Amino acid sequence: MPPSIRRRAAALLAMLICAAALPRLAAAAEAKTRVAILGVDHTAQLVAEQDQPGTLAAWLDMAKPDAVCIERPPEQASRGDYYEFTYEVQGVILPWAAARGTELCPIDWTPPMDDQLLGFGLDLDTPPEIRKPQGFQGFLTFPDTKTLAWDFFAAEDPAALAPLQKWAGEPAPRADRDLPRRLYLYRTYMQAQRIRAAAKARPGQTLVVVVGYFHKPDIEAILGHDATIELVAPSSLGRPDEAAVRAATTQAHRGAILAFNLLGMQAGTGNVNWDWVGRVLTDFGSTTPEGKLFATRHALLTGRVAPAEAARRYEAIAADPAAATPFTWNGVKDGARIDSFFDPFGNLDVRQRARVERARSLFALGKAKQAEAELARLASELSPRKALQLHGYTSLLKPAAKAP
Repeated sequence: MPPSIRRRAAALLAMLICAAALPRLAAAAEAKTRVAILGVDHTAQLVAEQDQPGTLAAWLDMAKPDAVCIERPPEQASRGDYYEFTYEVQGVILPWAAARGTELCPIDWTPPMDDQLLGFGLDLDTPPEIRKPQGFQGFLTFPDTKTLAWDFFAAEDPAALAPLQKWAGEPAPRADRDLPRRLYLYRTYMQAQRIRAAAKARPGQTLVVVVGYFHKPDIEAILGHDATIELVAPSSLGRPDEAAVRAATTQAHRGAILAFNLLGMQAGTGNVNWDWVGRVLTDFGSTTPEGKLFATRHALLTGRVAPAEAARRYEAIAADPAAATPFTWNGVKDGARIDSFFDPFGNLDVRQRARVERARSLFALGKAKQAEAELARLASELSPRKALQLHGYTSLLKPAAKAP
């Protein structure tokens, strides 16, 4: 090969090597974005004292993120449309971010409606007219006692993630039943890509991602190869002490804890941290009609009053004009329904709910006719749809039949 051609070839090779190195050099020069992925058990903040709402709010104050990524697709989030069951988003992050002017970045992905109907035969985001007591598209409960001990940083424990990772890595025995796993993997990958885009737009800043804990390991595995991202453990940013948690806890947080454990389907599981709920009730106060209703329900569920006394108290609450007011928090997404994602009667005001609870106590006393009459009076005040749902959920107010 002539010397001139050799020189040109060497120059071309050098140019190619430099071109290949440019992206790496640019990435090295660009400040990395710190990304902390906090894995949560959706709504467990309302049953686990070590993961309570004030802990998340206080931790966000410590982390001081420049933006918080939340689990909802951008299209729905832009309309203020969130999952029913992501209490940590609506109940904690949204008000926290609004008070501090912190930016939010939605990072979830869900299949289009046509694909949902094709794959599952239903709209995954719309509950049935009468929800099931539990399970898929039923009311949310936490019957496992382990949930009461769920820690704020539990998702950093490999043992907590192991069952999910095993499921994600093993195809279903039948391929035609493998859609949930396959969809989970694709969804998590797209979450990671949206986090990557959010991080790229914020070089040198801190990004907190709050997402279901089952997505955390795969997201971190995907983003771990990005030279512009520094993944940090949420626990490395500190743990708020008891005083900070208490200071960050709002009356709305307390109302949510009380409503979920005392009025929702969770009460029926018996899996309630009664000591903690009692302390929350003390802080919430029991002088208002709402506080009196919570206090009566708590006393009944803990055996400190009998159904007859509870019925009398509920009747007095319902008769108080001041009780015609909404609850501090009810978790309702669709105002046209009578229920919420955890409570068959969640979309009633305090006065109306006192009448439902009086009917429940009357059923427990064997006074079914009086209970039915109480519910009939309430139904006459409701829209036809809510009245039908009240009728559909009435069986949940009756004592469970005992096995022979």
